[in-house]
Amino acid sequence: MKPNESSITSLISAFGRAYHSQYDSPLIFDDHLAKALISPQEFEQIREQMVQGIHFFNPEMADMVKEDPDKILRWITQVQLSPIALARAAYCEQVLLHEVNLGAKQYVILGAGMDTFALRTPELNDSLHIFEVDHPATQQFKSDRLSWANLSIPDNLHLIPMDFAHGFAYENLISKGFKNQKTFLSLLGVSYYLSKEVLFNLLRQAFANLPSGSSMVLDYADERLFKEKGIFNRVENMLKLAASSGEPMQSCFAYHEIEGMLADAGLLIYEHLTPDDIQERYFNNRTDELTAFETVHFIHVVKK
Repeated sequence: MKPNESSITSLISAFGRAYHSQYDSPLIFDDHLAKALISPQEFEQIREQMVQGIHFFNPEMADMVKEDPDKILRWITQVQLSPIALARAAYCEQVLLHEVNLGAKQYVILGAGMDTFALRTPELNDSLHIFEVDHPATQQFKSDRLSWANLSIPDNLHLIPMDFAHGFAYENLISKGFKNQKTFLSLLGVSYYLSKEVLFNLLRQAFANLPSGSSMVLDYADERLFKEKGIFNRVENMLKLAASSGEPMQSCFAYHEIEGMLADAGLLIYEHLTPDDIQERYFNNRTDELTAFETVHFIHVVKK
């Protein structure tokens, strides 16, 4: 990321969640507040860029439905934009609520972007402290956008600026009330953009001061990331778009490799969802274009 720019991917991800909540059925994940964090001008701009980008995503469809921009937008969001973000958010929050029932008192969102969990769960205000950690520019953008949308920051929500490229600093969280107690963490949409060394150090440092039983949900790309094209070339397109936005994807893993990295960080895999598992759990029997994304896996890990 450039020093004074919010993450482009976080805004586009919010657009995908907002579109799904408003237009798709049945819902995989209902982020009904995502649209509140996007200005009408931004929403329209992203919409127009998506529609105009159909020549990149699917040249044949561009000729077929050039007079139907809504159909083009629906196809792009369902095929390219939304599948990963929707399924991983649904999985993460399902695991999180289970961990809260098992005694987790803190939730650390690494790479929070435009996350709205704290705003959607006021019933947890007195029982769960939430620490959203992201690049300083993204955190400033999020804070400004919450104020713009007249959304108050709940007392249990803390925005923590941090650049993962420079390591993980617990001091930033402790100053906001973080304690050494059972904690749940999420690392979604981040591992792809970090080098393997930076990712390992982030995992190791993030769990260093946490008690056994603390856990995390993360997603990762398997070893096919830079080879697989995917349906309608969507995996290849994802890589090209990330690179063109200034946030190129860097890392992918075979299962034994990610398992070894996690073990070296003191973490055990509790559950692993392959693309086929994700399809079965979140996308089966749909009548639209939403399907699990090739190469993307979800993992729930627990500290030994």
